[in-house]
Amino acid sequence: MKLHPTPLPGLWQISTEPRGDARGRLTRLHCERELAAIRPQLHFVQTNLSYTAQRGTVRGLHFQRAPALEAKLIRCLRGRVFDVAVDLRAGSASFGRWFGLELAADNEQQVFIPEGFAHGFQALTNDVELLYQHTAAYAPRHEGGLRPDDPALAIDWPLPIGQLSDRDRSHPALDAAFAPLQA
Repeated sequence: MKLHPTPLPGLWQISTEPRGDARGRLTRLHCERELAAIRPQLHFVQTNLSYTAQRGTVRGLHFQRAPALEAKLIRCLRGRVFDVAVDLRAGSASFGRWFGLELAADNEQQVFIPEGFAHGFQALTNDVELLYQHTAAYAPRHEGGLRPDDPALAIDWPLPIGQLSDRDRSHPALDAAFAPLQA
C-alpha cells in the first residue's frame, strides 16, 4: 500500500499493489500495520457493500454526528465512480472544502475518510459496487447529510446528476445554520 495525503488534512488516497501470476492476483485492501501511519490502531466494526445501477446517479452526501462519528475506507469493486469527501470538522481550516477522486475496479485506488467528513459519489458507469469499511456501526439517530447539488459546495460532478433519492434531495445546504461536526 502507498499512502498519499490529499489537500484536506486527514483524508488519504491509498494505492494498492496487486501481486499476480498466471493463476490471477491478490490485493491487500486493509493492513492495520500499514494503515497505522494514518491512524494507529485503526479498527473497522462494519463492512457494507453498495450497488448502484445507473450511470449519473449520485448518492450522498452522508455523515454521522457524535457520538457515532465514523471513519471509512472505501474501494470500488465494479465499475467507476467519482468519490467525494467534504470536510465538516469544527475548527478545521478546510471546513466546507471538498476533494474528489475516481475510484474504479481496475485503478487500485481506495480512499480513507476520517471522522467529521461527509461522503458521496457519482456512478460513472452502470452497475457500480462500492465496499465500505466503517469504524462505527450505523446509528440512524445520528445520521445527517448535505445536498450534493449545494451551490455553496460547488462540487464539480463529472456528469449531470441523474437519479437522486428523495432523502438526499431533501438534505439541507451548508449554510450558517449548519453545526460543524464535533469529535
